[in-house]
Amino acid sequence: MDDEAGAGMARQGGAAKGGRDDDGAGGHRRGSGVSHVYEKLRNEIVELTLEPGSPIDELQLAERFSLSRTPIREALVRLAAEGLITTLPNRATIVSNIDFLNLPHFFDALTLMYRVTTRLAAANRTPEDLSRIRAMQERFTRAVAARDALAMIAANRDFHLEIARAGRNRYYAELFRQLLDEGRRILRLYYSSFQDVLPPQYLAEHEDMIAAIADRDVAEADRLAGLHAAQIVRHIQASITADAGVNARIEI
Repeated sequence: MDDEAGAGMARQGGAAKGGRDDDGAGGHRRGSGVSHVYEKLRNEIVELTLEPGSPIDELQLAERFSLSRTPIREALVRLAAEGLITTLPNRATIVSNIDFLNLPHFFDALTLMYRVTTRLAAANRTPEDLSRIRAMQERFTRAVAARDALAMIAANRDFHLEIARAGRNRYYAELFRQLLDEGRRILRLYYSSFQDVLPPQYLAEHEDMIAAIADRDVAEADRLAGLHAAQIVRHIQASITADAGVNARIEI
């Protein structure tokens, strides 16, 4: 048997097993596998099911998801780019720790981005921007009604990113995206403080900001965004202080 025939039989044998999602002809399937692993691990990290500091082992993940290590690595690269996992100097990979000591600096930056992006959106938005912002608010409203914390976190992120994009400053939009991504686990604590039942007045804060953006009222947009950020920071700080169970599990 020549090498080419042998390789063909090996590929057929791998396909017959059906469980492994390897390179080559299975590129589309591998891409689906990457997305599945990424989304599953991302959700477990954001939900704190995979706690900060937990080890990430490629081989164990490959066995868990019945995939080769190639799509597992691709999924981990995506998680690392979002700051959710970290490779240590000894090359071990862990779930990134939450930097509680620097939370005041994070909150300062987040508040500034809420304000500046909402101000710019009020000044520069187009009718198309408003349509996209309202669509994201509708998605957020549905997630709130369903008490789906992960969907709330994702929709909230996309709502504020649409506002940032409407401001027409890609540097602010990119910085805000990084902050929103980094803050997903912190935002999970925010929703947990309400047992995932978000009070109607906080949902209405988004509507008020949309109205100010639609009216091109820059000062009011700034004021409302600042108030919105302040109440989020206040509740997160209270949640972290009150929830001894969370503090006991999470390494500072």
